[in-house]
Amino acid sequence: MNNRLLIALPLAAALSLPALAQTTSSTPQDQSQPAAQSTSSSDNGNATGKAPLAPPSREGFWGRINPFARKSYVKRQTEPIRDRVNELDELTSANSKQIKDVDSRAQSGIKLASDKATTADQHAIDAGNKATAAQQSAQQVTSRVQTVETVVSNIDQYKASNQTEIRFRPGQTVLSKNAKDALDQMADGVKGQRGYIIEVQGFSSGKGQTAITTSQKMAESVVRYLVLNHEIPVYRIYLVGMGNAPVATDDAAKTKRVSGGRVEISLLKNDLEQLSANTGAPATPASADQQQQPK
Repeated sequence: MNNRLLIALPLAAALSLPALAQTTSSTPQDQSQPAAQSTSSSDNGNATGKAPLAPPSREGFWGRINPFARKSYVKRQTEPIRDRVNELDELTSANSKQIKDVDSRAQSGIKLASDKATTADQHAIDAGNKATAAQQSAQQVTSRVQTVETVVSNIDQYKASNQTEIRFRPGQTVLSKNAKDALDQMADGVKGQRGYIIEVQGFSSGKGQTAITTSQKMAESVVRYLVLNHEIPVYRIYLVGMGNAPVATDDAAKTKRVSGGRVEISLLKNDLEQLSANTGAPATPASADQQQQPK
């Protein structure tokens, strides 16, 4: 019996020592953790805003490895780590969402700014095109105004563009075939034109009033043919019977008398046709005729 007691007592002591060591080692550690957290809570410089986990101040009777650790002991040791890992996962997820949100807003802002810049560039291009068109229109208007001023200032300045001479036999006032052909050719050149007048001067041999009357009749036969056969307005034709008046030659000092009868037809033009061609808007027949009808 005594021998059994001697064997049981050491065995009980050996079994009680691990429990005592676990109790003594866990109690100071549990007390040291709140102290460490409370002392370092003021320095929240980590991502979670909490103090870092402090290492245990004591390692216990068995050191860091306890071969007789229970589940509750292991759970107490790993629970702070698990909570901190979960907090880090949540913080990482929140940061990822914020980064995506910021990136999305940045991309949207960049796209909006790019669209506005493109629109502004297009407006600038349109404005430049309109300004160029306006400048060209202003230059065209200025050129037309200058042309109109030139034409208006020279509206009564007629220049001879064509001259035709019709010969008559002595004592006759009837047009020959050759005379009609010459008048037809001249009249065809003025069809549809504006800004012209026809000057008809009759010359006849003889003396005094008889020569004037004969020259007047020859000029009237020419005017009658132009009006009836070519529908040239009468107000565009100016007729005068010169009789036996001397005809000027190239030599101003010399003059010559007319032998027989003849009529000189001169086609005179001003710059009205040039004005119509430059402005692109031909004048109406009434206004053109009113402007160039001499007073």
